[in-house]
Amino acid sequence: MSLSAWEREDVRFSTIEEKAKELAGKDYVAVDKEALPGWMKSLTYDQYRDIRFRQDRSLWAADQGKFRAQFFHPGYLFREPVTMHEYTDTHRQEIRFSQDYFEYGPLITDHAEEKGDSGYAGFKIINDFHGKGIIDEVVVFQGASYWRALGKNTRYGLSARGLAIDTGAEGTPEEFPRFTEFWLGKPKPEDSRVEMFALMDSPSVAGAYRIRITPGEDTLMEVKAVLFPRKAVQRFGVAPLSSMYWFGENSKRRFDDFRPEVHDSDGLAIHMASGEKVWRPIANDTGRLDFSFFSADHVKGFGLAQRDRRFVAYEDGEAAYHLRPSVWIEPTNDWGKGKVMLMEIPTVRELDDNIVATWVPDQTPQPGQRYEFSYNQRWTLNGDIAGASGTVVATRTGVHEWEPDQRTMIVEFSGGMLDKIKDPAELTPVVEICGDAAQKLKIKFSHVQQMEGGRWRVSFRLAPSTEGAKMADIGPAEMRCCLKKGEDFLTEVWVYRIQP
Repeated sequence: MSLSAWEREDVRFSTIEEKAKELAGKDYVAVDKEALPGWMKSLTYDQYRDIRFRQDRSLWAADQGKFRAQFFHPGYLFREPVTMHEYTDTHRQEIRFSQDYFEYGPLITDHAEEKGDSGYAGFKIINDFHGKGIIDEVVVFQGASYWRALGKNTRYGLSARGLAIDTGAEGTPEEFPRFTEFWLGKPKPEDSRVEMFALMDSPSVAGAYRIRITPGEDTLMEVKAVLFPRKAVQRFGVAPLSSMYWFGENSKRRFDDFRPEVHDSDGLAIHMASGEKVWRPIANDTGRLDFSFFSADHVKGFGLAQRDRRFVAYEDGEAAYHLRPSVWIEPTNDWGKGKVMLMEIPTVRELDDNIVATWVPDQTPQPGQRYEFSYNQRWTLNGDIAGASGTVVATRTGVHEWEPDQRTMIVEFSGGMLDKIKDPAELTPVVEICGDAAQKLKIKFSHVQQMEGGRWRVSFRLAPSTEGAKMADIGPAEMRCCLKKGEDFLTEVWVYRIQP
């Protein structure tokens, strides 16, 4: 590696926090996106993919440890390079950009050595998940404050990011804070996790991050963030997740595609401080930007999940949607009162990340103050990320041609105490219409039916409360559904919004 000389320096989280505090006290200076050499800025998608990091130049390749770090070339869409450092308990050195680290394929006809240090577009950490050598990617940091991680046997899907500013806020463009510097802790040979620090900057906030990564069947990322706002914002999103949902079994809109479902995540899970566990299936039906807010006092956790792990649900051997990870966020300090926000952006293709889930504190952080948020972030194949005893496994809906003003809803539950139920008569479905729609809609019937594979199906039908009224004239309906046995709740709560 092209490294600067080791300098004696005690790199701790407090060091990075002090840098962030100092940065927040200054005017924001945007990175010059035109500073890269012309050939880097003009790289096409295919050309950028034709540049590969050389395995033999990996950071820590000469060590006998369990981790390696590799770096991404600047250029194409990635014109805001980051500065990289390595540190030990007592020293620090900068990792300077060098073309010697990369192999340039035949599509790269011009890559003249530039003057100065262009930095990197990001980096990835690799490990040995499968006992075949240190070749398995664990996490990738590339672009703004985004990262994606993998557990064992998963495929890249949804993304996390450090912070979301004014996401979906009315009349205000979204701001994307970016990590400007990273410090990678040099792991010892016996270490099973790797630690890093990051400095964040944006027009509205500066911040310091500590991220500890432990790969495994589930990959655990322990995140600590200390933030110093420069100016007030409308919406402050903590621990944001971004995902893709095109269509699924609950979709009313269908697309001309050979696959039954296409999505990275199929629902939002929330564990309230009260103990209630909520499942909100994601939708892409209305053709408009939709928001759902779930108020919570000291939320225990939330996350986006991919629950359906059957290949036949997707029939896509290339994208492997059945192997996309679920991600669970669990606060490890007091986040206070706030709400989990779900934003659903309409899309007509699978290339768009159109789903955002994030925690929005009731008290928006203000300039001149210090705010600390810490949480565990788990990347897993487990779709029941909230640990519910009986989970929602399917949501279906439809309208019969001969009853155009009545909508049938199907919710299926499975697992937990439901496995001990033998007779449907033991179960009571609890179905509610919430909000303004409760005065305009009625539930005509609801009943429980045992299905194959240990599933319990709740069926109910929605109809206008007023005789002769049309479903099309009734606005969105918010609904809740769960199963009880006597006074005991046996399942999480299904929460859904539908345009009747």
